[in-house]
Amino acid sequence: MATEIERKFLVAGEAWRRLAAGDEFLQGYLSTVKERTVRVRVVGDRGQLTVKGLTVGATRTEFEYEIPVDDARYMLTELCEQPIIEKTRYRIDWHGATWEIDEFAGANEGLVVAEVELEDEGEQIVLPDWIGEEVTDDPRYFNANLIAHPYTSW
Repeated sequence: MATEIERKFLVAGEAWRRLAAGDEFLQGYLSTVKERTVRVRVVGDRGQLTVKGLTVGATRTEFEYEIPVDDARYMLTELCEQPIIEKTRYRIDWHGATWEIDEFAGANEGLVVAEVELEDEGEQIVLPDWIGEEVTDDPRYFNANLIAHPYTSW
């Protein structure tokens, strides 16, 4: 069984921008119940389907599969809850860890968060100076929750 262990933080300032180029993501959800989420994603010419289990601390089960991009695009427009999540993702290597910075657009414009995946929950990481408040345990920042409660409506 696959597991994901990740911590999530708000991003402070703009210094991170010079460290990476970004990729545009479109993602939607077929299911957003807290016990399981089913996500559809398009990145460039690739489609993905991801199933995630209940988050406990910073850990949850995760299964990810590549699917035909045309299928993913159809699901995003015809089957997924709305609005679709629009974001640009930047990847930055920092002291042995890869940080993913998501800059949201559309209904979540103005939100910028950074995530780092860990080998175990007790793993020590070096926080970059552009990392702000930790929001790992705040469900408002879960992508699946940003559909029903977009950042621009907070």
